[in-house]
Amino acid sequence: MQNTDQARTVAASVGPDRRVFLVAGASASMTGVMPAFARAQAAASPFEAGLERAFEAAKPVALAGRVWKDGQTLWQGAKGLRRADGEAAVTQDDRWHLGSNGKAMTAALWARLVEQGKAAWDMPLPRAVEAAYPGMAIHAGWSDRSVDDFMRHRAGLYDDTYITPLWLMASRMKPQPLPVQRRELVQAVLAAPPNGPRGTYTYGNANYILVGALMEGLSGQPWEELMRSEVFAPLGMVTAGCGAPQGEQPWGHGAQLKPVNPESAGSDNPAVMGPAGTIHMGLADYGRFLNAMMTAGWLSQDSLSRLLTPLDGEQYALGWMAPGSRAWAGGPAVLHNGSNTMWFATVVMAPAKKLAFVSVANDAEHGGEACSALMSEMISAAAAS
Repeated sequence: MQNTDQARTVAASVGPDRRVFLVAGASASMTGVMPAFARAQAAASPFEAGLERAFEAAKPVALAGRVWKDGQTLWQGAKGLRRADGEAAVTQDDRWHLGSNGKAMTAALWARLVEQGKAAWDMPLPRAVEAAYPGMAIHAGWSDRSVDDFMRHRAGLYDDTYITPLWLMASRMKPQPLPVQRRELVQAVLAAPPNGPRGTYTYGNANYILVGALMEGLSGQPWEELMRSEVFAPLGMVTAGCGAPQGEQPWGHGAQLKPVNPESAGSDNPAVMGPAGTIHMGLADYGRFLNAMMTAGWLSQDSLSRLLTPLDGEQYALGWMAPGSRAWAGGPAVLHNGSNTMWFATVVMAPAKKLAFVSVANDAEHGGEACSALMSEMISAAAAS
């Protein structure tokens, strides 16, 4: 399986009309929307119609969406099949692969370690490496980089050097524990000079694998265990896990909408890539995480601000695209896309209004267009309510 998991603006896979709507912002103001949302019954119809339109236009195998305000579900819907060759319909409780949307969870995990005194914001890379892996060699070219630079994709680390087809294939067959594999990648990256200068945005999964490996070294625990103990468990995310969802759940679909057995090796990217995006969960649990990203408690307000705010002149924060303020959002909006080439997920948040929107599909061939279309429909329905 070729890895094409990447961050784009929500509108990247759709036409100019939706690009204007999502990236330039909805023309309608969200002022006064929430009282209407309290009447959930009345608000349901526009959302259902939007789901129908998005589904019919893109024709994915299945498409689902959900909207939250203040952590409460305002609308949810699902349409289509768990498998293109089957008859079982998807449900609102099904689990979905989130792809690169998991990067926000890895960044939030770093925030947890910061708040516990095990890490630091803007931690210089040489200091972090020495604390995580004493004695590991590091090329002098990395000396001016911070861990935050990697989470913002501005550290000069490029996927095409390290996350190659050969590396992906070999990673599936390696017997070593995942922390060992991640450390090996970090060792290879840091022994060589950076691929590019600091400060230039170049999206890459290797950035988050490196950050995940540093957290493993700093904590003495695998990233997977850290994610369970610091993110999933405290937030009550009981459906969350890694890899393709198992059991009576939707299957991902490859080229020509061929169902991919979740028990097969090719059902997801190699597990070593976990920190970059192999997480799945039900949408109710995803909403718990999104609410925690907009409401101080599990993390401090300072940590939330750091996670959701890009540097001046940039548009990627820590695990989130951050294109700036939008009228419908009442302030800055943040968003992300994720795909392992067999699933697709799109998330948009308006922290000032504590509004969150998610659209998911179990194929990437039509799912990108479907998720973007449904996202436009949901935001439009919210703005018109």
